[in-house]
Amino acid sequence: MEYFRLGLLGYPLGHSLSPALHRAALQAVGLAGEYRLYPIPPEAWDREAPALARALRQGRIHGLNVTIPYKRRVLAWLDDLTDAARACGAVNTLFLQQGRLVGENTDAPGFWADLTHRLPQVAAWTHPRAVLLGAGGAARAVAWALSRQGWTVYVVARRLDQARELVQAFRVRGLASLFAYPWESRTDPAAPWFREPGPVLLVNATPVGMAPHVAASPWPEDGPWPQEAAVYDLVYNPRETRLLQAARRAGLPAVDGLGMLVFQAAFAFARWTQVDPARVLPAMAKAVGLSLPHEVA
Repeated sequence: MEYFRLGLLGYPLGHSLSPALHRAALQAVGLAGEYRLYPIPPEAWDREAPALARALRQGRIHGLNVTIPYKRRVLAWLDDLTDAARACGAVNTLFLQQGRLVGENTDAPGFWADLTHRLPQVAAWTHPRAVLLGAGGAARAVAWALSRQGWTVYVVARRLDQARELVQAFRVRGLASLFAYPWESRTDPAAPWFREPGPVLLVNATPVGMAPHVAASPWPEDGPWPQEAAVYDLVYNPRETRLLQAARRAGLPAVDGLGMLVFQAAFAFARWTQVDPARVLPAMAKAVGLSLPHEVA
C-alpha cells in the first residue's frame, strides 16, 4: 500500500489546523500516510528550504501545502502553475506531475465552494457585487473566484497601488469587472456599493481581527452598512470576529473563513491522492468543528 507523506510549509505553524484536517481525510478513505509541519523561519530559508524542494522532486514528499510567508517565495521552485495559481500569483499546494513540480492555488475554489454551501442565497445573487477588503494573496484568490463567476469586485486596500496592480493583472486576463478604491472609501456614501442599488457581499481578506489582535475590525465600529449586504470574513481564529459580531447585530448574514480552510484542504488532498474531495469533506469538517448545512455533492 502506498504511504502518503504530506505536509505544510510556513512560519509560524504552531496553531495550524492542517494536520487535523489531512489526518482525518487519510483515515476517512483508509489511506496510509502522515501530515507533518515544516516550520522554516525566514532567516533559515536558504539553509533549510532546498532540502524540502529536493524531497518533493524525488517523491520522498508526495505533497506540500504552503502558507505565509512563502506562498510567493516557492514560485522559484516550480516548473508549472495551474491557471488559478498563475492568476493569483501565489500557490498554496505543491505536487509532482509527470516529473514536473506544479503549483496550485486551492484557496480560490475553496472560497467559492464555501460561499455556495454556507451562503447559498448570496452565491445565487443576480448582478452580484463584492467589496473586497485587502489586495494581498488571499484577496487575489477571492477576486479570482468571484470575477470568474461574473461578479463585479471593488478592491479596497490600504495600499491603493497594490489594489490597482491586482485589478490590472486581472484585466489583462479578460476579467474587466474589477475596480480599485482607497481604504477610506469603504464607508463613503458616494462609493458605488452605497450609491447603487443591489446586494453587496463584504469580504474581509485582511488579517485584521485575527488572534491575538481580536479587538480590531476592518470595518469601523460606527460605520454604516450597504442597504442589502452579507459578510464573509476569511479570519477563522477567532470564529466570532468583531466584524462578524457587528454584522450579525445589524441582522446581516455572515460567516467566518473556516469553511474556506476546509474546502481548500479537501481540494489539495484530491490533488495528491486522486480521491474525490466529497469523500473526505465530512471528516475534515468534523475534525475542526465545522457544520456544513447540507450534503456535499
